[in-house]
Amino acid sequence: MGENARVAAEFKADYQELVDEISELLGAPATLENRDFELIAFGAYDSEGELDPSALDPVRTRSILTRRSTATVRAWFEGFGITRATGPVRIPPSTEAGVYRGRICLPVRHRGVVLGYVWLLDGDPGPTDAQLAAAMRVAGRIGALLADEAEAGAGLSRELRAVLTAESGWQRDMAVADLRTALGSRADGPHTLVCVAPWPSADPDDAPAARTIPHATALCTLPWGAAGQSLALLVRLRTTETSAPAVAAATRLLKEAGAAGGAARGAGARVAAAVAAGFSAGPAAAGCAAGVGEPRTGLAELGTVWQEAAAAARAALAEPRFGPVAEWARIGAYRLLTALPPEAAHDRVVGPLLSPAHRELARTAEVYLDCAGQAGRTASELGIHRQTLYYRLSRVEQLTGLDLDDGEDRLLLHMALKRARL
Repeated sequence: MGENARVAAEFKADYQELVDEISELLGAPATLENRDFELIAFGAYDSEGELDPSALDPVRTRSILTRRSTATVRAWFEGFGITRATGPVRIPPSTEAGVYRGRICLPVRHRGVVLGYVWLLDGDPGPTDAQLAAAMRVAGRIGALLADEAEAGAGLSRELRAVLTAESGWQRDMAVADLRTALGSRADGPHTLVCVAPWPSADPDDAPAARTIPHATALCTLPWGAAGQSLALLVRLRTTETSAPAVAAATRLLKEAGAAGGAARGAGARVAAAVAAGFSAGPAAAGCAAGVGEPRTGLAELGTVWQEAAAAARAALAEPRFGPVAEWARIGAYRLLTALPPEAAHDRVVGPLLSPAHRELARTAEVYLDCAGQAGRTASELGIHRQTLYYRLSRVEQLTGLDLDDGEDRLLLHMALKRARL
């Protein structure tokens, strides 16, 4: 097993032991969260052998069940200066905030940087200064452990990024070898990749920790389009026969993206582009989408898997019926369309139809071709009379010079309309 894999395997047990140690020291249940208020470990301490119901106010219950706190709760706690504190911070109860009992926050720091928080329920009389001092020493050990984990995660992130951005075969082979060494025995099992795009933050440090995502092995950010970025997630699987764990991970990442407030960012540009191309903007156009590549055994084909995942994400953004999580195996003709170079979208024959002035005609042509040229189905889908449909189709032929009774002309038009969505 590689060093990063060994460290990763020990983190969870070590955090739990340290949180339990603080709970025993102070005689109160403790929880550990990272600086983004994502739950890492919790201990339920009770001297009588039964859990005290008062320990589970709404904020604590949500943190344990969903493994994170809301942005409102986070802002409320940070208002007491916990991000700058070097010692225990007492926070009073607030029914409005869902905090029915007071809290003691032990900031978890390492080399002057806050990496997380240990939370305790305050009581009367509460822990003594000597007890809190002992607990802060344990919090210091947690800080060192969090720093070690961050370093290991950063290493895996660099190695995954190197694999997915390698420009030549020998560079990719070297990068794969480094990633295989870091993952140890985990490298030989089934894997796939998830692409979430566009990721709402331009800051790579805003990406979630891999351990907070189910089935995740490593993650990194990669460029997306001219100025955006995407998130790449390496997911371990039990078998290559199903990518269900990757779909679950992708769904979680989309929730993370929504919680970061990125759903609306960039929506205006994508909606404008869709309208300009003659299409209505679907649900995926309002935010981000995820794509899942085909499962493979081992790491040798990760470059190809990433291309598949990114193509599936593009398809989900273009076609709401695929998303918000699209699997490469299920995007049909988009497996070919996403492989075409960007200039292929600008066919000179179909170009006039894609102008904003002919949005309705483009939509009519696309639905007609989706319906295999069946006029009745098309008219019903569009909610128009057949004669209206025939008139619009004749206008499409006039604009493009194509014959909709010719199979190859239909194929060209259908491909150009679908490619324009990308």
